[in-house]
Amino acid sequence: MGEELKREAARRALEEVRPGMRLGLGTGSTARHFVELLGERVKAGLEVICVPTSEATAAQARGLGIALSDLETLPALDLTIDGADEIGPGLALIKGGGGALLREKIVAAASARMVVIADASKQVSLLGRFPLPVEVNLFGLGATSLALQAVMTRFGAEGALRRRLTPDGAPFVTDGGHAILDAFFGRIPDPEALSRALLDIPGVVEHGLFLKLCVRAYVAGANGIEVLDAAPRLG
Repeated sequence: MGEELKREAARRALEEVRPGMRLGLGTGSTARHFVELLGERVKAGLEVICVPTSEATAAQARGLGIALSDLETLPALDLTIDGADEIGPGLALIKGGGGALLREKIVAAASARMVVIADASKQVSLLGRFPLPVEVNLFGLGATSLALQAVMTRFGAEGALRRRLTPDGAPFVTDGGHAILDAFFGRIPDPEALSRALLDIPGVVEHGLFLKLCVRAYVAGANGIEVLDAAPRLG
C-alpha cells in the first residue's frame, strides 16, 4: 500500500511539469516513482532537462532516456520534485534517509520551487521522530561527533548519535565522499535554532533539516491526495 501511495503522489506532482522545464530530480524510494513516471512522459515526447541529486538517480534517469545536466551548466532550475522523511508544520522537512541530503539541498536551493511527494505516514506535528542525518567530513570525525553530541544534549535529544552503515555493515559514504551521522532527537521544537547550531560545527558539511525550501507537498493517504502549501513569504 505504501508504494502505491507514493506512486499516486508522484503522479499528481507530475502535473507540475511543463515542456522545456529545468528540473531537479530527488533521491530515494518516492523520488524513484517520479523519475519512472517522468521517463514515460519523456518517451511520449515531453522535452525537459534534469539535474539529478545522486548517482543512483542519474543512472535511473539516464536509463529512461531523460536528458541530464548539472548546476554548472544550469545554475538555476524551475522546479525540484523530491521525497521527504518527515513533513512538519510550515512544510519544514527532514531529508537524507537516502544519503543524498547535501546534493538534494543544493539542487532545491537552486530551484524556483521545491515540491515534495510523500505518503501520509511522513506527515508529523513535530519534527524529530525520524533520525536527523548530518553529513560530516571524514577528517576530524571523532571531534565532530563530540561536538554534535554536545549540541544534542543542549537541545534535549532523546536518543543517541550513530554513524550510518551500509546494509552489509560497512561505513556509509556519500557520493561526495562524506560520512553521515544520524542524530536521534525524538522531537525538534525549534528547527531553526538547531540548524544554526549544527552549521556552527566546523566538520558539519550539511544537515537534513530543509527549512523554508519546500513550497508544496502532495501527500497521499487512504482518502486520496492532500495538497499542502507553504504560507507565502512576506516582503
